[in-house]
Order: sequence, then structure tokens, then C-alpha cells
Amino acid sequence: MRLRADVAWRLGWRPVALALAARRRRPALMDGADVRPLWEAHRWAAILHAPDPAAFARAWLRDHPPGPGPLWACGQEAALRWLHLRLACALRGAAPPPEVEDALRRRVRANPLYALAQDNNHPLSEAAALWAAGEPGARRRMERLVLRLVAPDGGFAQPSPAYQRLLLDVAAVAEWLARRRGDGLGPAALARLAAATRLLHALACPATGALPRIGHQDGSAFADLSGEGEATARASLERAARLFCGASAGWPGAPCLDLPLPAARLEPAEGAMGAFLLRRAGPWRAVLRGGAPRFRPNHADFLHLDLWDGPLNLLRDGGTGAYNPRGRPGLAGLDGTAAHNLAQFDGEEQMPRVGPFLHARWPRAGWLPDGGWMQDHRGRRHERRLALDAAGATVEDALSGPFRRAELRWRLPPGPWRLVPGGAEGPGHRILSDAPAVLEAGRESLRYGEATPCPVLRVALDRPGAHRTRITRR
Repeated sequence: MRLRADVAWRLGWRPVALALAARRRRPALMDGADVRPLWEAHRWAAILHAPDPAAFARAWLRDHPPGPGPLWACGQEAALRWLHLRLACALRGAAPPPEVEDALRRRVRANPLYALAQDNNHPLSEAAALWAAGEPGARRRMERLVLRLVAPDGGFAQPSPAYQRLLLDVAAVAEWLARRRGDGLGPAALARLAAATRLLHALACPATGALPRIGHQDGSAFADLSGEGEATARASLERAARLFCGASAGWPGAPCLDLPLPAARLEPAEGAMGAFLLRRAGPWRAVLRGGAPRFRPNHADFLHLDLWDGPLNLLRDGGTGAYNPRGRPGLAGLDGTAAHNLAQFDGEEQMPRVGPFLHARWPRAGWLPDGGWMQDHRGRRHERRLALDAAGATVEDALSGPFRRAELRWRLPPGPWRLVPGGAEGPGHRILSDAPAVLEAGRESLRYGEATPCPVLRVALDRPGAHRTRITRR
């Protein structure tokens, strides 16, 4: 009960009140099999390539009529189908079938309080669908949500590059459809979406468009006209950059509806933006997850470090596994502290878990000029400082507070890694530590619902103090 009270206090009165008001109609989606793959398969991505979108939608509705089943359990899923339908019809100059739109509209309108209580992509997707269809008042609702959930620096309520991409895909499709009828978001909301685009552009690999697997990563690829799927955000970034920034993201050949190619080009940003600190030097890019939590954290990943050498994700996140790993233990725990590149105190989690998507006793956290800090509810503190140069990266970790032991983990790409004096060596890189280290077997989720082995370098520390790690090419 104390943990739930702590969660309610941290979430704030608004989402708690909305959740209580919507409780009687809340879908029970975590009690059985994992519903997420089913939802992704029924978001109507294929309608974008169907010769007759109206016939596609009518056939699906005939086979899956509205009812209590999982395909109609979530308003956001109906909203994403509706946006795909509207987009497909607009691309072919066709009208959406009224009976399909009526069914989708009723579901989106059915329980808006549940979506609003989530303070994440759910209410934005529902508002975007209503606005794209020209519903009265939907544009103001969309603008209010953008201003609430997207910070001036572009940080989204969900500290996840994958969900940042979904935000921009949904907003871009809705904005494009609205502009076709002479409508569009106001300057304040457009400025937030432009900042969100610049942040995602900074997170993406310049060569491949791949994103770090930080936070929730569930394989979403909305309005994917390129057919490249979740592996790259190139087309998503190019579309959002042209719409919201009046610039190219650097992939001029990506399908971008009928948006002209601007002369301006986005330059990679650096510094603290949203929940991420970004640094670059030569081929090296670093992404540090941190900052003070304003919305509920997805994973126990404060001060996780992603390090890239060109297109290689050298120090990497464990991914997500599954939102509901029931019956599949190999997919469980990848959102926990030990599945990230950070310090774990006394084998405990950064935050106690209350539910599938809720943690209590969020850490205090903030930025430093060259890194970040976090302090958990027991007073244990981790400060991480980061320096990049053309040869590699240096990480300084300072640990303090009432702990008996701590462990630093560095999650590595699969390959023939081996221990050497002072650290470990892999196919092309070396990690040197000033404390004893061991190599052990770990797991990572490169795709939702899958887990594969990966090596983990674990460093044991038994007292407060500073610790240095140096990562270079061999």
C-alpha cells in the first residue's frame, strides 16, 4: 500500500484522477497471453500497399466486428488503424468507407479518460486520429497534448527512442492529412514537434538510421512507406524533418508523401535533450540516459550508457523482451537494473516495481556539465562523467552512500570476447577497467518477443569511490 501511495504521489493528481474515473472500463490486458504482437499485426500496415483500401478495411471489419475481444480492447489501436485507413485513401484519392470509420470513431471515443491517464502515446494517437478525420475540437486536444507531453527541448514523456519515433510518425501523418484540407497545428505545437524531430535525429545512427534500444522497444513501425520496418528510422526522420523543421534529415531518397525536398539540412545536435545526453567525437557517439523524471520511468535505466563506434552499437541496452513475458522467462527482466550499462547497488533494483508499467520511489536525478547523477531512495548515489575523443571514450563513475557492494555492467555485442589483464578484448575493441572484472553470459532482445545471448563485462566494487573505464579500438 505504501508503494502504491508513493506512485500516486509521484504521478500527480491528474493521471491518478483520470485513471480512477476510467477504472470501470479499463481493459484487462496483462492477465493472459502477450497481446502486443496481435495488436501490431492488426494495425493495418498492409493497407498502405493494398490496391483498394476501402475493400481491405471492410473485409477486416467483417472478420473482426466490434466486441469485447483484444482487438477492440484499446482505443489507441483503433486510432492507429483509422490513421492508416485515412492515409491509404488519401494516397489513392479515395474516400474512407463510412461504416468502417463509424466503428473506429466509436471505439476511439469510448473511453478517452483511460488514454489520458496514461500520459504517453495513447492519448496522442487517439487525438491525432480524430483530428485527421476533421472531428470538431480535436485539433485543440492534439495541441494541448503535444504541449503537455513534449518538452521545449523535444523530450517526450516516454524516454524511449522507439516511442519518440512513434510520436513523430503519428503526428506527421495527422499533420499531413490536416494540411490537405487547409488545417494544421499552431506554432507552439509545431515548435515542440520540430524539437522532438531534432532529438530523434541526434539519437539515430547517421549511417543507418538505427536507434538505441533504450526504454520500451516493441517493434512499432507506423506509416512505414519505406518497408524498412523497425530496423531504421530514416524514412520517419526524413518525413518529420520536412514537415516540422523545413529541412532534410539527410536521407533525400526516403518516401515522404508529396513533401518537397528542402535545401536546408538538419545538423546533428549535442548536449542534454529530454532524457538523453548526447556526445560525439570522430566516429564515436554516446547516449547517456538520465535527467530528472517528470513522467513515469519505463525501465530501471537511469545513467545507462549507449556507446556507438560508427554503425556498431558497442555498449548496448538489453532491449525490452516482452511487456507480458508470462510463460517465457527468457524474456523477463530486461527492463530491470541489471539489463543496463550502469551501477547496481547490493543487487537491488533502482526502483521497486508496482505493476507491469509502474515503479515506485523514482530516483532523484539530474545532469552534470559532463554527465549525470542519480540517487536512489536509500541514499545511494551514482555520478557518471563521460569524455569522448577520436580514439574512444572514458567513463568516470563515482559511487557513494550506504551500500555494501556495487557492480558495473557493460553489455557487449556478440562475438569472441575474452578477459585480458585490466579488462576485456573483442573482435575490434578493448575495454579497460581499474577494478576486477569477469565476463559472463547475458541476454538481449534485438526484436520484441525474442531474446538472444550476449556477453556482459561485470566489474565488482566493494567500497565508495571513483572508478574509471576506457573503451578504444584495438
